[in-house]
Amino acid sequence: MEKIQKTDRGALMRFTWHYWRRRPVAGLICVFFMMAAVAADVFIPVMTSKIVNSMTSALQGVPMAQAVDESWRYFLGFAATSLTYHLCHSTAIFCWNWFAVRNLYDIVTDGLAQVQRFSTDWHANSFAGATVRKLTRGMWSFDTFEDTIFMGFLPSVCMVVFTTIMLAITLPAIAIYSTIMVAIYVGVSVWMSLKILAPRFTLSAAADTRMGARLADIITGIPTVKSFATEHTENQRFQTVAQEWKRVALRAWQTSHATDLIRAFLRIGLLLGALGLTIWLWQTGKAKPGDLALVITAFFILGGYLRDIGRHINDLQRSASEVTDVVEFWQQQPDIRDHETAQALKINCTSDQRGEIVFDNVCFGYGKHDRLLFNDLSLTIQPGEKIALVGMSGSGKTSFVKLVQRLYDVNSGEIRIDGQNIAAVTQQSLRQAIALVPQEPILFHRTLAENIAYGRPGASMEQIVDAARQAYADDFIAHLPDGYQTLVGERGIKLSGGERQRVAIARAILADCPILIMDEATSSLDSVSEHEIQKAMAHLMHGRTTLTIAHRLATIRQVDRILVFEKGKIVEQGNHDSLIARPDSLYRRLHDMQAL
Repeated sequence: MEKIQKTDRGALMRFTWHYWRRRPVAGLICVFFMMAAVAADVFIPVMTSKIVNSMTSALQGVPMAQAVDESWRYFLGFAATSLTYHLCHSTAIFCWNWFAVRNLYDIVTDGLAQVQRFSTDWHANSFAGATVRKLTRGMWSFDTFEDTIFMGFLPSVCMVVFTTIMLAITLPAIAIYSTIMVAIYVGVSVWMSLKILAPRFTLSAAADTRMGARLADIITGIPTVKSFATEHTENQRFQTVAQEWKRVALRAWQTSHATDLIRAFLRIGLLLGALGLTIWLWQTGKAKPGDLALVITAFFILGGYLRDIGRHINDLQRSASEVTDVVEFWQQQPDIRDHETAQALKINCTSDQRGEIVFDNVCFGYGKHDRLLFNDLSLTIQPGEKIALVGMSGSGKTSFVKLVQRLYDVNSGEIRIDGQNIAAVTQQSLRQAIALVPQEPILFHRTLAENIAYGRPGASMEQIVDAARQAYADDFIAHLPDGYQTLVGERGIKLSGGERQRVAIARAILADCPILIMDEATSSLDSVSEHEIQKAMAHLMHGRTTLTIAHRLATIRQVDRILVFEKGKIVEQGNHDSLIARPDSLYRRLHDMQAL
């Protein structure tokens, strides 16, 4: 926890400056009007003092008419000062709202863009709900953070400085006293916030994240919870996490209130001391009655700003703790990055000879594992060749296609598509050249039309319908009340497994990519639908290099070549007939096991 706090202060300042410097003119306008408002606020005690001195001057021999005239003149000055304060303050807030909301927009959009660039490993090891909570909570915490600086600390610091200057001109003794007491007050407030409140709010933020992550995990898994009737068990698990949050949050809140009480006593002492000193100055003839009004008014206004300083320190510390996650996202570099000289992958879209894939002495292992999964793997897949990947679980099939997509970087060697090293091209252009039909497709909670057109956003409705027809999805879509405008629910839950699969196939057809990856794309279909989809897939695979991860060997008899994986090595390759003809082949053993 100590390490997080130390690194985040500097990182948070850099993060803040990164966004504030995007609109320097707007920021300076905000600061100018806020400082002007505070300057006007400082003159209110001065005008009050002038009014009181004018009204009491008649007692000292000044003609009544002159005293009345001066009193009304200073009254008008008081009114003008008050009006100036409110106009400048309102203008500052209007400008700040424009400035701040654009910062929040940039933060949440940049945060999503950054998170999407993180590796599949990162997402596999992170709760989706926790990531969402960190992004949204971080955005609103930054809103509190920058509001606290602009609407809290800036006017408070300006008020202290301007009031001290004003008192130094009118009542030097009060100015010296005020400077000493304000320094003590601020020092005590900062010490309590950093040493007492900061650790407690950091723990509270961490507990809040854990609670959000557990809640999202339960909600996401509701179908499993209901199928096993484990609602009570999940409630108990969540209550354990929630109780920990309750404990640390209550401790943080109560501590915050206690520090506010200490600050209140310090402010009372500041005001009483100033009043006592002013009365003594009046008693010795060094102050006028109006000076008492000046001190009372000035210290009541100053006390309000100092009271807010205590609250602002608390808010600043809490928001700084909660915005840490977004700052870490901002600092973190993706595991897979485009090189500075990366160019777009060039595919000759007018030729059928496209999509050659070459593995050239590729070595690859996951993370910090000592053992390599692939060691000097070399393979050439011809343009348009239909390849099936077969093998036991963990043999390297999925890793093979993930390397083609560059979801991981190889340790050494090269993977080339149409002669271009995929590590030297942009990830976007690479993945736009590859269509994926997974075993369990994930759809977005959008319309069917939007899901089908996901890989080709500008597609017309006619093209979308044509793709659905080729995937044999048009028939069931036509019977839905809203047709292609039907919302499919979160992750496509409103559709059956077979329907989701057809939509995924239609999506791949419409994307029209030179390389196609299928993870047993017909596994969720009934036998009649599978027969129809196989025909659609034959059309889809024409002229495209196709990699099929095969779980059911009966579905890959017509491919050009079968690659049999075992412990990261391609131990056999050939078509179905040649491999099945070998009595001792691994492929034949796998085939016979499924035939039983």
